[in-house]
Amino acid sequence: MKNIFVSILLIMFCALNAQNFRAYRFYDKEGKEIETERLVKELASYDVIFFGENHNSSINHWLQLKVTEALYQKKNGQIILGAEMFERDNQAQLNDYLNGKFDAKTLKDSARLWNNYATDYKPLVDFAKEKKLGFIATNIPRRYASQTAKEGLESLNRLSAKEKTYIAQLPIKVSLDTPGYPEMKKMMGDHAEGTKVMNFISAQATKDATMAESILKNIQPGKTFIHYNGNYHSKEFGGTYWYVKQKNPNLKMAVISVFESDDPELKVPGKDYIPTDFNLIIPADMTKTF
Repeated sequence: MKNIFVSILLIMFCALNAQNFRAYRFYDKEGKEIETERLVKELASYDVIFFGENHNSSINHWLQLKVTEALYQKKNGQIILGAEMFERDNQAQLNDYLNGKFDAKTLKDSARLWNNYATDYKPLVDFAKEKKLGFIATNIPRRYASQTAKEGLESLNRLSAKEKTYIAQLPIKVSLDTPGYPEMKKMMGDHAEGTKVMNFISAQATKDATMAESILKNIQPGKTFIHYNGNYHSKEFGGTYWYVKQKNPNLKMAVISVFESDDPELKVPGKDYIPTDFNLIIPADMTKTF
């Protein structure tokens, strides 16, 4: 009878243990799990951090905020924030909000905010406002990226001197040696017209090069620049990371990449997994913000 009772308890324990849901796990580039306290300690030593994201992932955005808050504490406030989601020509409006000259509604009415700004990016901006941190609008205005996709890089030469201040210095180098760009070419298919393919890749390059230039113009000695961007802009050390590296190879930079997994234990994926410095694994069925 006693053995039966013990067996029942073991079964109940196993059943309860099976309900141990995981919301996320971080791994280093060697595939070893890294706890958030150690992650923050290591990140504090970098000049630039690229925090990749899936734009609609609630847990991804929450972790961006929590890691930023922890880094602020770890570095005694010596951090600068910047994001793909804000375009260079909206920097003045963003600054006015950070300085208390604009309220949230005025910022919304005067700047081109993403549809998920209120849920996903406002907490970061408000943290910067509360702590009096710099928050850099790093991206190219989307109209110029769209123009490049349609008319090519050369069309940017027609812009006025003022307009050119919102994009990386011309000419912008576009290379298929950049990780991620050959993948974009493959996505376009073998039957796509060559010029159209290169215009599409060049449009991506205008974003990456402009964000890189924005970071380089705003980094400060002793401070860590945290850049929030779509995972594609820094995965495999490509995109914006690649452009910063071309200009200043001496900077100590880290990439946090994000991967979705159907595995309830969120182990390192065995397929399509190319790790960077730090790798965030999140459930594929995690709540999406849009």
